Amino acid sequence: MDQKQIVARLLAKANKYRNFAVWIGDQETVLRILALTEELKQHALALAKPEEAKIQKRAHEIWEENNRPLGRDVEFWLQAEREFREAQKIANEIRDV
Repeated sequence: MDQKQIVARLLAKANKYRNFAVWIGDQETVLRILALTEELKQHALALAKPEEAKIQKRAHEIWEENNRPLGRDVEFWLQAEREFREAQKIANEIRDV
């Protein structure tokens, strides 16, 4: 599963909980749910941040998923970078909401 999918799932879960909080009558429970949604959003932002070590790890995973071919390292690196950029874009869009 790539970073974009992970971030999208976390943000979908945060939105689901936030929407659920509207129907709760207990204020303390609502505050806890909203705190959880914020924590999920922050986690998504952290996961989406494109750091070199994360990109390298993901590129290695892609290489292994493709049966470790020779000479395609740049392709896999660029794919990993693209996944992080897409994940970061999704995370930033939800942050602005």
